Amino acid sequence: MQTFDSQGNSGQWMTGDVMVQGVRLHYTRTGGDLPPLVLAHGFSDDGLCWTPVAQALEAHFDVVMVDARGHGYSQAPDDGYNAAETAHDLAGVISALELHSPIIMGHSMGASTALTLTTLYPQLPRAILLEDPPAWWRKPAPTAATNKPDNNDWQRNTRAWILDLKTQSREQLIEKQGRAAPSWSQLEVELWADAHLRLSPNVLNGRTLSEERDLSLLANITCPTLLITAEPELGAIVTSSDAIALQQLIPHLKTVHIAGAGHSIHREQFGPFMNAVQAFLNDIAIL
Repeated sequence: MQTFDSQGNSGQWMTGDVMVQGVRLHYTRTGGDLPPLVLAHGFSDDGLCWTPVAQALEAHFDVVMVDARGHGYSQAPDDGYNAAETAHDLAGVISALELHSPIIMGHSMGASTALTLTTLYPQLPRAILLEDPPAWWRKPAPTAATNKPDNNDWQRNTRAWILDLKTQSREQLIEKQGRAAPSWSQLEVELWADAHLRLSPNVLNGRTLSEERDLSLLANITCPTLLITAEPELGAIVTSSDAIALQQLIPHLKTVHIAGAGHSIHREQFGPFMNAVQAFLNDIAIL
């Protein structure tokens, strides 16, 4: 195990690895005798992409940022990238680190992982927070069969994108992402670049655009649950009708809408995002 602070210097935060389902998974941890908060990142990001959020919460929580398989410093096996496997991975990290009743917060893929984990291990989390997850509970539109995106095209295009990232320098990625996301802080852009240079193309193996799910399992979720949404016009996934549909499946769900943000809410509207997180944690008597 090594230690470093939130800027990568020796001293404050801890890193380590655990074996789960035969895969070495990496984590960064702020530490301290505090309630555990597990952060699950989105597709193509890694645990350290949560650094600004961890900085904001480390005074109150032992924040654990996990690299999903194929991401960051975790091992990239040839398979095991579907929703259930990544949920089992995260549950395994929680067990290995002996985290009691952790709060789990996820962004995008990580939010889907948190949601799936809670259907499979409903007694494990103290609460879950979901930042713009893929709306896999959404009912297909009547014309979906004719308009369904081609999974082979998505696989091919995404793999080409990942391989193209590998041909660029860190400085090039920072410059390009800075132009593409002008509302992000410089730190967010640098963390994004570092994560994408570490990303393995194996993350696409066995992954599909739409994965069959058993919606009835959502009834297993009884812990406090927060859905954080943003603006579909700016790139957010969850629509107002999606939020209503999830509320029908999880009646105790709370929803907060953040204006002026797209899919990466915590990057684009950090202050309002953290206010929503902290208000929810106050409501469940955590802060």
